[in-house]
Amino acid sequence: MILYLCEKPSQARDIGRVLGVTSRRDGYLEGSDIQVTWCIGHLLEMIVPDGYKPEWKSWRMETLPMVPDSWKLDVRKSVNKQYGIVRTLLKSVDEVVLATDADREGETIGREVLDRCRYRGRVSRLWLSALDDASIKKALSAKLPGEKTLPLYHAGMGRARADWLVGMNLSRVYTILGRQGGYDGVLTVGRVQTPTLKLVVDRDRQIENFKPVDFYELLVILKAEQGRFVATWQPYKKNCDDVGRCIDKKVIEGVMAKVIDQSGVVTKAETKRVKESPPLPLELSTLQQEASRRWSLGAKRVLEVAQALYEKHKAVTYPRTDCRYLPNNQFKDAPSILSALVGSDPTLTDIVQGADVKLRSKAWNDKKITAHHGIIPTTARVNPAAMSQDESRLYDLIRRHYIAQFYPAFEYDRTVIDSKVAQERFRATGRVERVLGWKNVIGGGNQNKKKISKDQQRSEQRLPPVDKDDPVVVEKAKIEEKKTKPPPRFAEGTLIAAMKNVGRLVEDKRLRKILRETSGIGTEATRASIIENLLNRKLLVQEGKKNLVSQPAARALIDMLPHSVTDPATTAVWEQALDDIATGDGSLDGFLGKSVTWINRLVANVKERDRLGISQFANLQPDASIQATSVAENGEMKQCPSCGKAMLRRKGPKGYFLGCSGYPNCKSTMADNQDEKPTAKATVETKKPRKRRKKRAETTSVAG
Repeated sequence: MILYLCEKPSQARDIGRVLGVTSRRDGYLEGSDIQVTWCIGHLLEMIVPDGYKPEWKSWRMETLPMVPDSWKLDVRKSVNKQYGIVRTLLKSVDEVVLATDADREGETIGREVLDRCRYRGRVSRLWLSALDDASIKKALSAKLPGEKTLPLYHAGMGRARADWLVGMNLSRVYTILGRQGGYDGVLTVGRVQTPTLKLVVDRDRQIENFKPVDFYELLVILKAEQGRFVATWQPYKKNCDDVGRCIDKKVIEGVMAKVIDQSGVVTKAETKRVKESPPLPLELSTLQQEASRRWSLGAKRVLEVAQALYEKHKAVTYPRTDCRYLPNNQFKDAPSILSALVGSDPTLTDIVQGADVKLRSKAWNDKKITAHHGIIPTTARVNPAAMSQDESRLYDLIRRHYIAQFYPAFEYDRTVIDSKVAQERFRATGRVERVLGWKNVIGGGNQNKKKISKDQQRSEQRLPPVDKDDPVVVEKAKIEEKKTKPPPRFAEGTLIAAMKNVGRLVEDKRLRKILRETSGIGTEATRASIIENLLNRKLLVQEGKKNLVSQPAARALIDMLPHSVTDPATTAVWEQALDDIATGDGSLDGFLGKSVTWINRLVANVKERDRLGISQFANLQPDASIQATSVAENGEMKQCPSCGKAMLRRKGPKGYFLGCSGYPNCKSTMADNQDEKPTAKATVETKKPRKRRKKRAETTSVAG
């Protein structure tokens, strides 16, 4: 008997259908000598600290650091029944075919169940890139030996255990410090989450500390025999700041007075044909960035929609990919895919007929392929009418990026005219679109632009056909006053882009190269959840539809943390070590040993700083979302009689009371003498809900 172990029920149904295994049983499908079952994601989870030692249940400084002697997993309560079914099936099979997602996480999901159930039989690997019938059949004919992908599991274990060490220990130690300073929320710390938070904190501070600078541009209308055009003064270095802007109004006023009505000559007239290749097929992060920019969709929502297009509609290939290229052997599938697109949606007939399947764009490149290729449509006939608005939008974006690969380049003529008048230099630029090419599919040509800026209008003006040495005259001149602008706040899409390109901020060339090769910090599958966790913990909040803004607690946390925790270069070191494990060049035990040493040192340093009274959390306001309030008396913060820290108003089973913000190190309480109950905003949670909140704080993955 052969058992196919999938990651999700929908995946199992698709594989079962191709295998001819369709008889439904409780928790699995059955056929002749083949069974197909599923995991529902992770059936197992790493246990919480108090599952190792009772004293680890309490969040106390003296119990840190927490380093398990042996690592333990437990069955998630919500999937206990399915785990029992899988365990029973494993007892009577001769071979297991791992059919979980083809990546490090998918390998871990399947292998950890086999280990837990002590399965010792033969293991094979089904490496799937899409769930349409053609892709499944292709993968079934090329199953991999289990030992080939086993190192991915070791890397997955290393990542999970090291993240547990960072998340559980550092989140506790800084949450304890935060509570001592009056903050009643949970301050989570993670290998990827924390450098991501620092990106937002740094950007917010850059915006808040930004001081606008006035600068000036001189625009002139030059008249030539062939026509008029707008040119911009090109200041000499002595009149510029370090980025080439004129910041002295008197200088530019002098230039305007000098050139008005004066004659000059064209010193350069050059036109070049520029060709732009179609943009590559999408990967998840670019899809998230585009969806954020176009429709203000959150990163988590985009991942959910893309997953639905993959699993539910069978419309696209595996979405959690970090690659925008396609394997060469898929080039021959283009006619079938394009035919399926028209069969599913006749409105695409014109643009598909305009495609040339003989054109091979730079997307087809085996050397650029990672674990998965770019997201493209499948050969399945789908029903776009059955899709939600978000699904339809993303599907259309994905299919148009694929169709664009079979269109010619976008071509335009780029013209530059340099002139000199009274020894002052002027430049005019223009652009004339000649061949729209792939922009007929994706859009972006001038005819598709609803509104363009004045600067863009000038840079893309239609210029007259002048030649070098042609005379020109300055007919009009105008000074435009401008101000420098701060960088924009992060939105979810731009933050994902920053996470992906974070290597640019790393000085070490070797680590910068690693971050570039591993696509920055986080993975395509985890970046959305990392941002979501920061929002849920109120370290970030959303301002308007898009903007992400850091909160005071987030800034204090970043200021308190050592550079090695906030620096993305640390993630690069980790990823290199995990990649070495995945390729068999590294040791899981060696990696974890170094991680333990690092955590021990970090916690020891925090304890020493705490002993010396060094803290960024002093007088930090409590998180309003935690529903606890500091207490004021005569306009001043009420202090604990024992330790002098702020007293917080809380609610217990018998009503409201005052508790020291230094809990658990200080357990002083006082009676609450206020006559009225707090308003809804100031209400604290009852004892029972508060206990659940603490449980969540300890069990939720905070490693990120």
